[in-house]
Amino acid sequence: MQLIKKHIIILLLSVCGIVQAQNDFRIVTGKDKGSVSFQLINNLIVIPVEINGVEMSFLLDSGVNKPILFSLNPGDSLSIEQKERIQLRGLGSGDAIDAVRAASRTFKVNDIEKRNMEIYIILDKDINMSTRLGVPIHGIIGYDIFKDFVVEINYGTKKIKFYDPESYTYKDCKRCTDLPLTFRNNKPYIDVAVAIHEQDEPDIPVKLLIDSGGSDALWLFEEKEKRISVPEKNFEDFLGRGLSGSIYGTRSRVNKFKIGDFVFDNAKVAFPDSTAITYVKNFKERNGSIGGEILKRFKVIFDYGNQKIRLRKGKYFSDPFHYNMSGIELQHNGMRVIKEVEKRNNSIHTNYGRNANNKVGEVNVVFEHYNKFSLVKAYEIAEIRKNSPAALAGLKEGDIIVSINGNVVDRLSLSKVTGMLQGRENKRMRLKVIRGKSVLKFEFRLKEVL
Repeated sequence: MQLIKKHIIILLLSVCGIVQAQNDFRIVTGKDKGSVSFQLINNLIVIPVEINGVEMSFLLDSGVNKPILFSLNPGDSLSIEQKERIQLRGLGSGDAIDAVRAASRTFKVNDIEKRNMEIYIILDKDINMSTRLGVPIHGIIGYDIFKDFVVEINYGTKKIKFYDPESYTYKDCKRCTDLPLTFRNNKPYIDVAVAIHEQDEPDIPVKLLIDSGGSDALWLFEEKEKRISVPEKNFEDFLGRGLSGSIYGTRSRVNKFKIGDFVFDNAKVAFPDSTAITYVKNFKERNGSIGGEILKRFKVIFDYGNQKIRLRKGKYFSDPFHYNMSGIELQHNGMRVIKEVEKRNNSIHTNYGRNANNKVGEVNVVFEHYNKFSLVKAYEIAEIRKNSPAALAGLKEGDIIVSINGNVVDRLSLSKVTGMLQGRENKRMRLKVIRGKSVLKFEFRLKEVL
């Protein structure tokens, strides 16, 4: 990471003009298959990439058209020779954001590589996904990879395979379902069916974007004329952040969700506020999205060339759909300093004579205490759901969590800390937090939503 600043400057200053990508991704080993291992964080796929030899981490997002590079983390700087300024819009109720269009000399994902790839560089430093996922996220890539290969994603083994489409042969699979895809602006859509209200059958047809870059199960856009409306049991919540700002909406459950031959009961669903989806509703046929919490339940094969997708039950297929029972959304907010006391053996004095009690060989050990200061991770409450157990207990946004049920969290990953806030309903949670200059303790019990 210490070399990122230098290399990024070289990357950008060396761009002599907007170079249109002339080559597709290719498998550098010369074989007909490449592969890469990934991290699965909050239902999202994080893959290692190299831009001009600089190691980075990108989200694999089937819902994006062009690769996007975010500003670097605080402490890194980015010198840019601007070639063409543009504006990008996405989910969220805010304004469009400034970006620069450029091209990288090389863009690699382990065994596959593309040269002169067009890439958008976002200038807004507030666009930062790293804090919410707890690992560095430098950008997003989608269509460019999917269009050049048959892409097999195995969420269970956390591995992606890229096959040369000209030599790829489908295996006979009685337990698989093949479904057609349609495309608009290089994004894949699928026709499925839902039953939103209790006792309904999954007979409401909906066209959904396949969005591996979304962590939720389902998003639906309200359209009463199509019988797409928020169920009676629901709650308001923060849904996430898009390129154009924060997204709020209503969470609930659908009675049934059917995709091909597979049916899910009581799947989680979110209905984003209409102001946050104004831009994406330019495609009027779209009724929502399928996100990572559904996709991770399958072994998925994307075949953009033949406009189809193959699904087979995976490791997580039968996992229950649980909402956050604490109401706390965490983020990694830099580091904090802690003082630790060390007790060191400073000296040993041995007396081989006899003492008052007539004992021989008495040993005196002298200890001294030393203060040691360490930098540890700061996990901050970024969002807290209204009327949730944590909110009712008195926890607030901005509180820094020190320990959960007696377990200190500052040397754990964000995903592990988030996992500690989950569990069975009615589980007792004891949190110690820092608020300003005070250390406070709170207690509550987890409660199932809906």
